[in-house]
Amino acid sequence: MRTSRPTTRRAVRRLPLNAAAALTVLICLFPVYWMVTTAFKPSPDIQSYDPRLLPRAWTLDHFRTAVAADGFALFWRNSILVTLSAVLLALLVALGAAYAVARMRWRGRRQFVLAVFIAQMAPWESLIIPVYIISRDTGMLDRLPTLTLIYFMITLPFTVVVLRGFIAGIPPELEEAAQVDGCTRASAFRRVAFPLLAPGLMATSLFGFITAWNEFTYANFLIIKQQDSRTLPVWLSSFQSTFGTDWGATMAASTLFALPALVVFLVLQRQVTAGLASGGVKG
Repeated sequence: MRTSRPTTRRAVRRLPLNAAAALTVLICLFPVYWMVTTAFKPSPDIQSYDPRLLPRAWTLDHFRTAVAADGFALFWRNSILVTLSAVLLALLVALGAAYAVARMRWRGRRQFVLAVFIAQMAPWESLIIPVYIISRDTGMLDRLPTLTLIYFMITLPFTVVVLRGFIAGIPPELEEAAQVDGCTRASAFRRVAFPLLAPGLMATSLFGFITAWNEFTYANFLIIKQQDSRTLPVWLSSFQSTFGTDWGATMAASTLFALPALVVFLVLQRQVTAGLASGGVKG
């Protein structure tokens, strides 16, 4: 009885916190739930004056409309190509920069880290006009490589900051021991430190993928004439016209659009969580 009372009191004390957490989760998930259920509702029920949490009847007509829309497969290919290219490029560049900041001592290192933090805090929307002028003058408008470079620049500062923390958390003695055994500095990093960076690589990949996958402003602003170079976020706006918005098709397209990011999150989140809990170093 003595051991059960403290446990009961602790559970009672945590009850308001757990209730607040559950309420927060419900509030955050409700728009997603409403989007998915609306995608399955018949058109007359979507704008009904008597909304229901569950559809009265289920239909796949809106998904058929979304899949049959012009450019569906092409815009999917564009989004996947641009997103994966930007993420891989950011990981390659940030890995070298993070290693140089975390392991080496050189003049201007602190100023470089400060510049990275400032770049991370800067709102990228404020750079739309300079980016547009540069793209126009260099003939890079209406091209997918332009979006790839922009998404690379958006995700690079965060990737450098996160990987720097992970590399700094790995004891340098591990690499030094490998160098004593005959490895070069690059080989020691590749064989010893790099496998321990998996959680950081997963976390930054997840952030970069979601950021590039959901970006709309630059894709809509820089891809003007070449409709075939547009991405999925811009494609979603095609269900709006002067006659109104096809809410069923919009919600169905949004559900399909959210699936890749959800799959990537479900695949990576367990490894990211486990790596962050263990500190990125396994004994």
